[in-house]
Amino acid sequence: MLEFGQSPSQPAADLIKDGTEATFMPDVVEASQEVPVIVDFWAPWCGPCKTLGPMLEQAVTAAKGRVKMVKIDVDQNQRLAQMLAQQGLPLQSIPTVVAFYQGQVADMFQGALPQSEIKAFVDRIAGLAGDGGLGEALEAAEAMLAEGAAADAAQTFAAILGEDPSNATAFGGMVRSYLVLGEVEKAEQFLNSVPAELAGKPEVEAARAQLELLRQAADAGPIAELRSAVEADPADHQARFDLATALHANGEIEEAVAELLELFRRDREWNDGAAKAQLFIIFDALKPTDPVVLNGRRKLSSLIFA
Repeated sequence: MLEFGQSPSQPAADLIKDGTEATFMPDVVEASQEVPVIVDFWAPWCGPCKTLGPMLEQAVTAAKGRVKMVKIDVDQNQRLAQMLAQQGLPLQSIPTVVAFYQGQVADMFQGALPQSEIKAFVDRIAGLAGDGGLGEALEAAEAMLAEGAAADAAQTFAAILGEDPSNATAFGGMVRSYLVLGEVEKAEQFLNSVPAELAGKPEVEAARAQLELLRQAADAGPIAELRSAVEADPADHQARFDLATALHANGEIEEAVAELLELFRRDREWNDGAAKAQLFIIFDALKPTDPVVLNGRRKLSSLIFA
């Protein structure tokens, strides 16, 4: 589980060490009980080792504590190399990279590899220990947000992003936390900082939709007056659209969807398809399994293909 009071990433000195025969047990075998440890067996005269080592270090550092690395010079630790070779590790050829997890050999490769394959190897090994508690942390953050503890939720989502900067759920959670706290500008700024590759993720789109709906709520008119306007003239599409906006701002989401569906039924092309676009914003802001979304999408499909 994440320790949220601590720095989200460990210092490189703790992640990457030079190993010896004396430190092999504590730094590799014992340490691998908690987190996978990648051991780079190398020698100063080995040309490929000089290329592979830095690339391995880069990939291990990028994993931010989900895996550690120990570098062992086989020339300086010949007895250790012989002992491991007797146990089946093919250390006659270097570089040899061996991953240990829970005291056992988990995977290995020999020779130099391109950076992409090294990263894939490190990511695969890092995944042996699961997500490091990120799933539990996300659940806890969502529970905090649901209970109104938005500041605590924001802190937890931030810690998750420190561990996993590409976590779309945490990005969306940060935006939603800011919205609950009433910090709309911060929510917008944070949303604009989302990496391009995450911008279209459902979790981010949901936060974006909630921000848009909150902006609309600030300009929502009085429900009673708008309802009277619609009743007086059912063809007043702007009044019906504004009524839907006001209803949503008042938490009457199902009623808002009903008004937008009626507007779409009457004139699907009005204001460049504003009714349909607004329905999608509302749907995106809710969970895909929400009954309002399921029923609304079904009714909209019926109208589209009628």
